[in-house]
Amino acid sequence: MQKFKSLTAVAAPLPMINVDTDMIIPKQFLKTIERTGLGKHLFDEMRYGLDGKELLEFVLNKPAYRKAQILIAGENFGCGSSREHAPWALLDFGIRCVVAPSFADIFYNNCFKNGILPIVLPQSEIDKLLDDASRGSNAVISVDLEKQEIRGPDGGCINFDVDAFRKQCLLNGWDDIGLTLRHKDKIDQFEERRRASTPWM
Repeated sequence: MQKFKSLTAVAAPLPMINVDTDMIIPKQFLKTIERTGLGKHLFDEMRYGLDGKELLEFVLNKPAYRKAQILIAGENFGCGSSREHAPWALLDFGIRCVVAPSFADIFYNNCFKNGILPIVLPQSEIDKLLDDASRGSNAVISVDLEKQEIRGPDGGCINFDVDAFRKQCLLNGWDDIGLTLRHKDKIDQFEERRRASTPWM
C-alpha cells in the first residue's frame, strides 16, 4: 500500500449528502477483482451521459479538477453497500484524501486499508474548504498527516483528529497484509516448528 504522509493537491468540491457506493462505482463495474482500471468509471452516472460522453458540468470533468487528489464532500459519504471497489475507484482516479462531515463506517475503514485518508470535520470547517475548493485550479490544499493539519490556499490551518493506529498504518503503508508481514520471522519460526513436529501435515 502506498504511504501517506503529506499531500499538496487540487481539491474538488462535491457538496452532496448521502453519496453512496453505487454512485461512487456502479454495480456493473464490480466484476473485476483488480484494483486498477476502475478510475474511469468513478461517479460514472454523474460523469457521463447515456451516449457515453462526458457531462461537462460535473466537477471532475471540468479542466481545473481533472487531476484533483482531494475531495471535499457532504455528510454520510460512502453509505450504501460495503463494496471495496469504491475506494479502489477513487484511488485509481487519483483521489488520496476525502474530507467530509461524516462517513459510512465500512467505507471509512476501507479507505484506510487502501491508502486513502478520510478526514471528518465539522460542517463549518467543510464550508471553508468548499469555498477554497471552488477556486478551480487555484484550489490547492495541503494535508499533513503527521501534523494532522490542513492548510488552505490562503494559509489558514485546520486541525483534524485521526486514530493513532490508523495514522501509523497510513504513514508506513501498512495494509492488513503488511501488518501481518511485520511478523514474518515469527511466522517462519512457527512453520519450521510445525513441519518438524508434524511432518505429515
